[in-house]
This record gives sequence, structure tokens and C-alpha cells, in this order.
Amino acid sequence: MQYNKPILLVEDDRLTTMAFKNALDELKVLNQLVHITDAEEALEYLKKSDSKKPCIIILDFNMAKTNGVEFVRTVKSSRTVKKIPIIVITTWAKEQRAIETLDLDITGFLTKPIDYKNLVEAVRTTDLCWILTDSHTQSNGR
Repeated sequence: MQYNKPILLVEDDRLTTMAFKNALDELKVLNQLVHITDAEEALEYLKKSDSKKPCIIILDFNMAKTNGVEFVRTVKSSRTVKKIPIIVITTWAKEQRAIETLDLDITGFLTKPIDYKNLVEAVRTTDLCWILTDSHTQSNGR
């Protein structure tokens, strides 16, 4: 991943948060993990000019106050953070299909309950994707 940028985890479930932290540790991901338990607070974090913008957002889609649709639409309408990839955590596969029909420009999905082995593989795949993207960008002089 882009190691100088944090990973933003917007998740209110303690067990899912611990699983993410453990997966990042196991894979020796060097990015700082910014954990926020509320979508509104996460939006405030993203709006702050002095906060480091994350390289990726992991979002629990079913949160109190601001729901996932509102959060994603707000992020994607912001000039400064709209290109940040968002991986959504959903509670069931039907919800994933419903979200896809909304055309929210979501990068990927994880389904709860999260299987730790699948989570590690998802983090590993995301990291590989960033490495390939970074090397491609650098080789093209961008």
C-alpha cells in the first residue's frame, strides 16, 4: 500500500476491528490504522485539512447515524477524497448486490461475519494491487 498514508477503518464492531488489526499485523502492513467508530466522525476526519488522507477506506455499511450510502455519496462527491478506494463490509450477500445497483463506485466488499483467513487474503490482495499500481505509476513518470 502507499505506506505514508493511513488506512481508515470505519467500524463499530469490536471483533471486526480486532480482526483487521490482527490481519494487518500478520501481513506486516506498515500503514497507520485510523479507526473511527462512527461514519459522521469519519466524514469530519476526511474534511479536516490537517488530517492525512487515507490510501483506502474500509467501511461498515450498517452504521448508526450516517448510513453507508450517505457516507459513500458524500466521499465520492468531494473533490479532495473522491478517488480514495472504499471497501464495504456488508452483513449478507443480497445486501452486496443491492449496493452494487446503486452505482456507488465501491472498490470491493467483505461479508460479515468475516472469516479471518478471507480477511487476510483480502488485505494481501489489496496490498498487491497497491504495489502494482505504484510501480506502474512510477514507471510512467506520474
